[in-house]
Amino acid sequence: MDINPTDPKTDLNKPELYINRDLSLLEFNKRVLAQAKNTSVPLLERLNYLCISCSNLDEFFEVRVASIIEMASIDPNAISADGTTPQEQLAKIGVHAQELVADQYVVLNEVLIPELAKENIRFIRRKEWTKAQHQWLTHYFNEELLPILTPVGLDSAHPFPRILNKSLNFIVSLTGKDAFGRNSGRAVLQAPRGLPRVIQLPPEETKSGPHDFVFLSSIIHEFINELFTGMNVTGCYQFRVTRNSDFFVDDDAIDDLLLAVQGELAMRNYGDEVRLEIDANCPEDKVSFLLERFRLSRDRLFLVNGPVNLNRLQEVNDLLDRPELKFQPFKPSIPPQLAKDKDIFAAIRKNDILLHHPFESFSPVVEFLRQAADDTDVLVIKQTLYRTGADSPIVAALIKAARAGKVVTVVIELRARFDEKANIDLASKLQEAAVHVVYGVVGYKTHAKMCLVLRREGKDLRNYVHLGTGNYHPKTAQIYTDYGLFSCDKELGEDVRRVFAQLTSLGKVTKLNKLLQSPFTLHKGLLEKIERESNHAKNGKAAKIIIQVNAIVEEQLIQALYRASQAGVEIKLIVRGICCLRPGVPGISENIEVRAVIGRFLEHARIYVFANDGHQEVFASSADLMSRNMFKRVEVCFPIESKRLAARILHDLNLYLQDNSQVWFLQPDGSYRQLPRNGGEKTVQAQTLLLCELQA
Repeated sequence: MDINPTDPKTDLNKPELYINRDLSLLEFNKRVLAQAKNTSVPLLERLNYLCISCSNLDEFFEVRVASIIEMASIDPNAISADGTTPQEQLAKIGVHAQELVADQYVVLNEVLIPELAKENIRFIRRKEWTKAQHQWLTHYFNEELLPILTPVGLDSAHPFPRILNKSLNFIVSLTGKDAFGRNSGRAVLQAPRGLPRVIQLPPEETKSGPHDFVFLSSIIHEFINELFTGMNVTGCYQFRVTRNSDFFVDDDAIDDLLLAVQGELAMRNYGDEVRLEIDANCPEDKVSFLLERFRLSRDRLFLVNGPVNLNRLQEVNDLLDRPELKFQPFKPSIPPQLAKDKDIFAAIRKNDILLHHPFESFSPVVEFLRQAADDTDVLVIKQTLYRTGADSPIVAALIKAARAGKVVTVVIELRARFDEKANIDLASKLQEAAVHVVYGVVGYKTHAKMCLVLRREGKDLRNYVHLGTGNYHPKTAQIYTDYGLFSCDKELGEDVRRVFAQLTSLGKVTKLNKLLQSPFTLHKGLLEKIERESNHAKNGKAAKIIIQVNAIVEEQLIQALYRASQAGVEIKLIVRGICCLRPGVPGISENIEVRAVIGRFLEHARIYVFANDGHQEVFASSADLMSRNMFKRVEVCFPIESKRLAARILHDLNLYLQDNSQVWFLQPDGSYRQLPRNGGEKTVQAQTLLLCELQA
């Protein structure tokens, strides 16, 4: 790398200093898939990791690949931070994605299916069906499938059907003629989404094992002739199309955001094709036919050795009661101050309270709103909702509060990707209960996690706030690691009130006391704090930065971290997913270490720690270090001012920095490696240790 680090004119914009964000995201999916191979993980959880890697890859094509394809058509000469054009990015993505998909099917066929069979969990292939199984499956096909399957013969009167995004389909080749003397030689069969993709064989009727399954695709292959009476099926092959599922809402040309989002949702299942998966046994003429129909080139073709929708194998987990093959259940704890004091407002008045999910329960957040709904002294409740659910207890509490006559305002982000429909339904449900619902600011997603309760106490009004790094979603709070802070600090409460005023009304940016907020002060504030650490290091003062986030992409912040490294600042980055910063470059980033932890829970917290010459600052935030979080979203970053709570977060971070079991280190070439442990070295698993420390 031709870089002179001692030259003050060293160009930190050099493409060599940046890892491609999409290749970095594929690296994350490789780490997820590695969990499916990890023999220390319970077997059914390994199957789940395989499914997650497939689901993640689906979304990668639906959103990221789709956007690069669009960029290639709009501006083919556009250059990303790593110096590549859209077409060059697509070529690299194609190579890495093909390797990942091939590995997924190797893991399924050569690792998991044999291991599951040892536990008497079997996927029975057609050639292995016994007479009793075949008889039962014949009945199942005739009663459950035949009435709802609708094959389409392809001819001038029956054009190629519209294929739903990520649906299971079959291309069928035929000989002979039907009752009208027709035969084009081809037909297409679409499997309705409501059908299960794996069917459990009943032991008492089929003399099967207790956990024997058959793929839906196998049943359709076996009985496909029944759908074409009097004709001969000469071939039947699965295929699946992935489409562009990101949608565009023109912020400058809409009068009603709700109607605009609803209109785009109707088209999501029929966006442009971006990937085609086909059974590896499919003949070349059928492959070419499908590629031509979907206007896709060979580099978007994936020939697979197994079911084309592996993520649907998660259904098996739901059908099996085998606790010994799953993660051991745990009971999250309640902080002592909340366990002792049933009045949550009284507990918050005594001290700020920190929750670390899922090790600590999400129930205090629900209880905070429930008590607010019942408390006659509570006048106002304001809440942001990004991902939650219409049946959430959070929503029930908000509705109860509104019906009790309190002023309840909810800011719902309609454009939370893949939750748009749920959020539209949620908005309607809240509005029916007289909740004041707004959709934030057009052009900026509201991603901040905030709740404010205004309570009358004697002659005074007091703001109680909850601020978090994750969504107000009780279910994901059981599997995502996040922090939440309860406080009634006056200045913090006033800051939250002002941010809500921005979201629900009109007005200029107001100065905030303690919060950093995007798109106004967060980016600048983080740059200033990183620069301050650089100055401390140059002056021989204590300087260190620890950051835990989901992604690091934004170039100015990466360059600030490079400069801090050059100044001698020790920088520890814990990044779950994308990291475009390249560590270990001599003279540039040799003081930066980047690690990723993949464990039982999805790392989701955003924490920023600055040593500040002994006056340490700890912040938690809803924002990652991405351009969208800094400039196109409403985010908040809040200080953890209690020394006791800040020490707790530092303790947690230190566990992650000591982890030698579930940690992967980012290499200068963009790959990740798990470093071998020294002989006799004690195993450290951060998530496991936190479970031991914090569960009830």
